[in-house]
Amino acid sequence: MQENHADRPLQPGDRAPNVVLDAITRQGKIAIDDFRGQKPVFVGLFRGLHCPFCRRQIAAMAELTDALQEKGIDSLTVVNTPIERARLYFRYHPLPNLLAASDPERVSHRAFGLPMLQMTETENDWPRKVSRSTMMSTRIDMPGELPAPMDLMAAVEYLDRADGYEFTEDDKQMIATGEGQLVGEFLLDRDGVVRWSFTEVDDGGRHMFGAPAPREVMSAASNMAVWH
Repeated sequence: MQENHADRPLQPGDRAPNVVLDAITRQGKIAIDDFRGQKPVFVGLFRGLHCPFCRRQIAAMAELTDALQEKGIDSLTVVNTPIERARLYFRYHPLPNLLAASDPERVSHRAFGLPMLQMTETENDWPRKVSRSTMMSTRIDMPGELPAPMDLMAAVEYLDRADGYEFTEDDKQMIATGEGQLVGEFLLDRDGVVRWSFTEVDDGGRHMFGAPAPREVMSAASNMAVWH
């Protein structure tokens, strides 16, 4: 199994590697190769469920499941959360038709070329390093979720409080080891070739903590027929 891609996320035209993970919403394993030769698949690689932005991105992805299935496209959500913790969360916060997998070691993120962002005192070298002042000067604007644009820590605290999210030791461990993991979503064709992507790496981090517009995903899905 290919574990690490080059120093960039997979791009349209790249062949996705196989990754085998523990299934959350069913028993057994899930692999990228389960879909290859069978169906296109929309893959979302997220930080752990401790991340309030990722919880919202996962919910947004789940809302597209039915529409994608109508086009013959499956969906797979991957979270950087240990399996039992993830199963407990989705038991109490079920998302219809969600097919999810646990990846506490972030094997899939590395395989798809998503880097870990290191927080530094002064150095900026996107997407590998970002200074503390740069990160804290970022304003998170989420109309309908936040009362006003907020700095990162204030936004996280506000959203966690709104969700009533209770942190476990598993969550704290994932934060300690993977807090800087960048995330992304990839649409793979039936052969496992990337045809569309949306990542936090793109455009100098302009997509940080955001999700693609549903119309953008569905437009890419509609083009899938062109590729086959």
